[in-house]
Amino acid sequence: MGSLPWDDISAREAEVLAAVRAHQTNAQIANRLHISVRTVESHVSALLRKSGACDRRELAELAGQAADLEPPPDEATLPEARTSFVGRVGEIEAARAALSTSRLVTLTGPGGVGKTRLALAAAGAVATRFPAGVVYVDLVPVPPGQVVPAVASVLGVTERPPRPLLDSVADRVRRRAMLLVLDNCEHVLDDVGGLVETLLRAGRQLRVLTTSRERLGVAGEEAHAVPPLPLGSDAEALFHDRARGVDRAFTAAPALVTAACARLDGLPLAIELAAARAAAIGIDGLLTALQDQLQAVVGARGGEARHHSLRDVLGWSHDLLDPAERALFRRLSVFAAGFDLDAAVAVSPRERPSTVAHLLGRLVEKSLVTQQLGAGPGSRWRLLETVRAFAVERFNESEGREEVLHAHLEWAGRIAVELEGRLDENDWPARFDEVVDDLRAAFARTEPAPDPVAHRLGRALARLTFARGSFVESRTHYRAAAERATTPDAAVRDLRSASEAAQSLADGDEAFDLLLAGHDRAADERDRAVMLALAVILANRFAGDFRHPVPAARRAELLRRAVRTRYDDDLELAALLAAARAWQAGAPRLEPDRDLADVAIQAAHETGDPILIQGALDCANVAAARQGRLRKAYRIARERLDLLPTLGRHRPGEGIEKFDLFHSVSMCALAVGDLPGALAIAARATEEDPVNGDYPFVSRLKFLAPLTLSGRFDEAIQLGETAFAEWREAGAPLLAWLSPSVAMLGLAAGLRGDGDGGRWRARTLEFAGVTEPRRSPSLAACTAFVEARLAVHTGRTTDAAHLVHNAFEEFTEPWYRAYANAAGAELAVLAGLSDADKRLEQAERIAGENDWAAACAARARGRLTGDRAAIHESIAIWDRIGARFELACTR
Repeated sequence: MGSLPWDDISAREAEVLAAVRAHQTNAQIANRLHISVRTVESHVSALLRKSGACDRRELAELAGQAADLEPPPDEATLPEARTSFVGRVGEIEAARAALSTSRLVTLTGPGGVGKTRLALAAAGAVATRFPAGVVYVDLVPVPPGQVVPAVASVLGVTERPPRPLLDSVADRVRRRAMLLVLDNCEHVLDDVGGLVETLLRAGRQLRVLTTSRERLGVAGEEAHAVPPLPLGSDAEALFHDRARGVDRAFTAAPALVTAACARLDGLPLAIELAAARAAAIGIDGLLTALQDQLQAVVGARGGEARHHSLRDVLGWSHDLLDPAERALFRRLSVFAAGFDLDAAVAVSPRERPSTVAHLLGRLVEKSLVTQQLGAGPGSRWRLLETVRAFAVERFNESEGREEVLHAHLEWAGRIAVELEGRLDENDWPARFDEVVDDLRAAFARTEPAPDPVAHRLGRALARLTFARGSFVESRTHYRAAAERATTPDAAVRDLRSASEAAQSLADGDEAFDLLLAGHDRAADERDRAVMLALAVILANRFAGDFRHPVPAARRAELLRRAVRTRYDDDLELAALLAAARAWQAGAPRLEPDRDLADVAIQAAHETGDPILIQGALDCANVAAARQGRLRKAYRIARERLDLLPTLGRHRPGEGIEKFDLFHSVSMCALAVGDLPGALAIAARATEEDPVNGDYPFVSRLKFLAPLTLSGRFDEAIQLGETAFAEWREAGAPLLAWLSPSVAMLGLAAGLRGDGDGGRWRARTLEFAGVTEPRRSPSLAACTAFVEARLAVHTGRTTDAAHLVHNAFEEFTEPWYRAYANAAGAELAVLAGLSDADKRLEQAERIAGENDWAAACAARARGRLTGDRAAIHESIAIWDRIGARFELACTR
């Protein structure tokens, strides 16, 4: 199949291609695009030649594939216009043409000239050229340094350290025929310039349309100055349209309307403001007011003069307000992302709510405040960008500024706490998304010093962002909250939560450091001991999350310091110390002490804390698994699963336990050969695992091994392709302990006989971050199993001795040991190795813990001795666990 060279496809050809993808006939396309059928035939022929497609059907399929490259989220699409778009026919056509020849087009002009509306209209006009969609990002609320996260958020790209977020964003646009609209770039020009350069290099099919008061200065940029509306047509049409939006009966002499538009320099925002005022005071009154206020710039020319003209129009509108209206207008400028009546009242502590409502209505009537749709039934409003910028200037010059900012902070704190209390309701995310920019802005203005209001806001914001899936931001807010805590114990609590948020990111080093920081902030011995115990547990339990593992000697020293504390009546500390002792008992290897784990479970149950209970059970689970007692480990994991309803949903500690729980029970089901159980757990994790929002591939990976072992190779490989692509989209985080799931697809491909095993072996190494499988403790046993089973399948015995040796190594991880031993023993029998009987006995000893291994060992025994009863035993087990491929082979 060919490919579509988007850089060589004209605008008209793109429109024809979209119609071909919709399976329209040439006659239908001609009618739709108002061109002749012969012209359509010419375009289709050109597209076939450029793409290398064999026929029209293949051309439609190519276009469909481009459209299916994960379209942007709903919130990324173009915003709906609230008012009609007037004029600009020539400018729209110019923008359309520019986007056909240039990959970066910038619309420039002063504030209020209509850049945004023109960009939206132009983007809508060319949308059919971009099968992967048109993505809109409003940069108004985005501060310097936050452009990449803002664009990533709209594109649905999640930050996953240590990979730079910009690289992940570049991956998202790669190979996508997409139009990215970046609106209002003037305050973040450098950031936008760097982002655009990177994205254009990464995505050859990407086009970028930006609006700014000045060009970006990026190579290849085609800038178009957006002129004022021309007099004698569009300017007057806009004036009439907006005036009649306020008063349907508005009329005025055409010459007077033209005169007003001329005095306003044809600037759309100025015209809209003036038209609204004209509906109230008449066109004569408007002209009189304009003469008084704008005489200093009448007849001015050039961009800077027009900019001043708009400022004067806004100043005139501001000065026409009465003192109460003017004061509210200035106060409303503190809101970065809109507001409701409650918020407007909150920043007006000296006014009655009824007065604020009345004043707000008058500001809406005068077009200084516009209404917007909200997530709830109540009304919401906002100040347009240029209007708000003007209002901010006036606010910064006004008295009482600090009082209003403090009121805004208190409002933000109250809203954040209210939303935190609604986390179990379904509608909280939409409400949070409405106010989050203001919560962030209010918190960012606070100083890193003790402040009860700032601390309350910071902690609530941290929990809300965690619940929303923004783990990196949550960690940042928890740390900042600790700096604003008014008591040491509050700071310790914040740092503990920050550590848990870091653990959710699999960042063990940061999580460990935060716990030690909490130890240093603690004022009493008890809190210091808690943080040390947590640090010991973390360093042992999640050792795989550390870039620099904590040495066993240091862990032991931390534990010694922790146990010096008396904890006679402190159930939490007693439980944590018991768990720390159990985990540390197996140092330097990760092998908790079984008896101490039972003590930790008992201590955890005495606290009644579901998080502590889950952690203690995991300790016992790992202890049993390391000792080869896989069925007991599975029982413990199922016990953890039964206790899942006791866990909450929105705290970092709860998220960690849920994630670990699903991973643990999935691995244990696999380790004992319970393939139906492993598939059921994978299905449940898809619904309930908290990482699915950011890491959907994690739940998909849980399916791959049981599907492969069940003989459902096509399903496994198809799901694996999706999961691997999602992993790359997420920034390719290093999660080596999940790499065996990818490795199993090499087995699926080999047993299916498609010769694709090598590609999956390469992908496995990429996923694990190693160059050789045996360098990864998580991967060694699984790799040995896959190699031995494929050798049995193909009958390749030339290197059997080597493969059998690998299958019986002392593996660090227990999960695939029984599989490796059983497959290695069968290979030894098949190859006639001298130690085959000894290897088979070894495999049979461990096979009692794993049904798949038991069936494989029984088959190998039947091969070795000709015992038909062993073969029938193997068949019965394969049938019971649903291993249809192995069942067919054995029969």
